[in-house]
Amino acid sequence: MYCVQDLFQKYGPQLGLKLIAGEPGLNRQIKVPEVHRPGLSLSGYLKNYASQRILVFGNVEARYLRDLDKKLRLSRLQAILTPQTPAVILAGRYTPLKELVRICAEVKIPLFQAQGSTMSLVSKMTLILNEEFSLTMSCHGTLVEAFGVGILIQGDSSVGKSEAALGLIERGHRLISDDVVRIRLRKGSYLQGSGPELTRHLLEIRGIGIINVAHLYGAVCVRDEKTIDLIIKLEEWDERRFYDRVGLDEKYYDILGIKVPFHVIPVKQGRDIVLLIETIVLNQRLKEMGYHSAREFNAKLLESISRKQSKRAKICEGHAQSEG
Repeated sequence: MYCVQDLFQKYGPQLGLKLIAGEPGLNRQIKVPEVHRPGLSLSGYLKNYASQRILVFGNVEARYLRDLDKKLRLSRLQAILTPQTPAVILAGRYTPLKELVRICAEVKIPLFQAQGSTMSLVSKMTLILNEEFSLTMSCHGTLVEAFGVGILIQGDSSVGKSEAALGLIERGHRLISDDVVRIRLRKGSYLQGSGPELTRHLLEIRGIGIINVAHLYGAVCVRDEKTIDLIIKLEEWDERRFYDRVGLDEKYYDILGIKVPFHVIPVKQGRDIVLLIETIVLNQRLKEMGYHSAREFNAKLLESISRKQSKRAKICEGHAQSEG
């Protein structure tokens, strides 16, 4: 449940919010991640009016209300300020209308005054609400960046995820989060991963303990968040299992409705996991550029088979004619 109090505490200084009235209503729930300028609703047209959105009053609304008769002004405000209204924000530095302050105090609707222009406030509020209401989840794994690609390394405990991340950092790549990765769906089209603030820039290595990557390798080897472009699962080598040796089959893993390219790396003694991860990343970048090594090999193979079959058919045809 996301309340007006949460918005005020986290973004109040950023938006320049000052509480004027309706303090008892700070626990009101924000159910719709949208802001609304009353506009036409102030004229009395309330068909399809959505009362669950945060209202933003700008200079236009303020001037219109001041031009109304006092009694009419009061009735228009009472019509749009309902118990379902989460909050009201006044943009600009003009003095709030007495009727507006009184109604918000009576109905216990938080009334704020904000700095800056109305359009700027609406834009910022839209971005903030989209951020707060976007789908999120947490998963076990290590998130790193290599060659500009965000890689979520997963696998069972003690399989070597943190060691692989440390090897990548040694080669100049970056750590985003170890152990716990928070994933957020952005704009409904891509995933962004980050780590808890408590463990930010920390890496746990069995036998060594917790190390601070930023202190050991420098700030250039860490970052706070990164898009998740690739998922790599490390697992113990199983002789009974078949592992893809060509790479024709494209595998994807669904996270919050987004399909992310997925690879499995079997781990056993002697395999350079860091090198394999780098190779997967570079190969993935080539695929995105339109170069698919496995498909090119398959096309050449089919072409070679076709030529041999054609040559064999001609030889057989020649033998048949000579015998005839």
